[in-house]
Amino acid sequence: MEGLLQLQPQGTAALLLRPPRLRRGRNHLRARARVRGGGVRPLTVNIDDLRLATSDHAVVNGRTTAAAVAPEGNKTAAEKLRLVADAAADRAEMHDIIGRQRDNWSHLLLHSTNSLTLAASAMAALAPTTATMPALKASAGVLLATAAVTMAAVNKIQPSQLAEEQRNATRLWRQLERHLRASLAGVVVTDADVQDAMDRVLALDAAYPLPLFPGMLEKFPDTLVPTRWWPKRQHLKNRSPSPAAQPKVINGAARRVAAGNGWTPEVEDEMRGIVRVLKAKDEQEYVKVGNLVLTVNRILAMAGPALAGTAAVAAAFAGGEASWATGAAVLCGALAAAVNTVEHGGQMGMLFELCRNVSGFYRKVQEDIEACLEEVDVERRENGEVFEMKVALLLGRSSSELRQFKEMASPEVRDEDIKNFAGKLF
Repeated sequence: MEGLLQLQPQGTAALLLRPPRLRRGRNHLRARARVRGGGVRPLTVNIDDLRLATSDHAVVNGRTTAAAVAPEGNKTAAEKLRLVADAAADRAEMHDIIGRQRDNWSHLLLHSTNSLTLAASAMAALAPTTATMPALKASAGVLLATAAVTMAAVNKIQPSQLAEEQRNATRLWRQLERHLRASLAGVVVTDADVQDAMDRVLALDAAYPLPLFPGMLEKFPDTLVPTRWWPKRQHLKNRSPSPAAQPKVINGAARRVAAGNGWTPEVEDEMRGIVRVLKAKDEQEYVKVGNLVLTVNRILAMAGPALAGTAAVAAAFAGGEASWATGAAVLCGALAAAVNTVEHGGQMGMLFELCRNVSGFYRKVQEDIEACLEEVDVERRENGEVFEMKVALLLGRSSSELRQFKEMASPEVRDEDIKNFAGKLF
């Protein structure tokens, strides 16, 4: 080593490395460096740190990276996971495009159907007063019949609900892609990671299908069922817990006490209380509201086409002595436009889908917490403090606010006594 090296970190005295005397000792390279201002400081560098990376080995800070020594099977698993991540990105793009298209359907069909209905109602009202009464009657009848058929078709597919499905699917596919990219940047990718990713892809495909026919989700089910876009978890197999997780005898009774890895009995009680509140209050609230929206939407979906069809029939008898027919055609046509506006302008289908997704979100939070608590050995769980913050962020609360739910884990508290909701985000 020849030459001088000067380092000036934030105003400190500069280091001046003079041509050192090198000594080898085992795997270390030793040099003596003189610090400007007096004193000599020995420098020790591990030779392994200086090893150059090759195609088969890579050393960073003296540690061989997992990618460098990964067996062929792990390389194959990483490649498979990369393919799944690319597929998730492609799915997100497709759902985004289709979501915009179906949102356009919602607006265009609403305005065009209302225009048909109101124009036909005006023709039916003017028909008895003009010499072209037969032409106006026929035109009004055709327009009202077209509006009735269009309303029936639109009510069947619910474009606003389709658009909301695709918007939520786009967000979840992008979330899955980010998760997979982060897994690829990790140390080791296993076949279990690939299988988990495939299960998530299949669950998302089933929850938010792309095709309209066949495979479209039922728009008027008997009752609201929370959306499930994640795979069902298998219960953990019995494993021998670590000594820290062994039951301890307290007051003559065996009780399992969580301690370590950020977990305490208080944190566990918080999580159990949150699960209970989510199940008794948050999820049930959105299920109840969703069922109410479903009932109103079902009534409007039947009333709109029925009113438009009645107006079309009445328009055929408008004019002459049948003044009632003219009045019926105008009134039913106006009511049909009003019903259609309330249903699709108010986006009742979107509201129903929103309730399905939010109730599904709260159910997923419940299952995540339960799956974590099922692991007896706290050392195998996710860090308790990190998990607590994650749950707090999902619920729109701070970590300190979660402590109020600790008492909800007590069996002495009845579900009817729970007044507050766990989630503040929705």
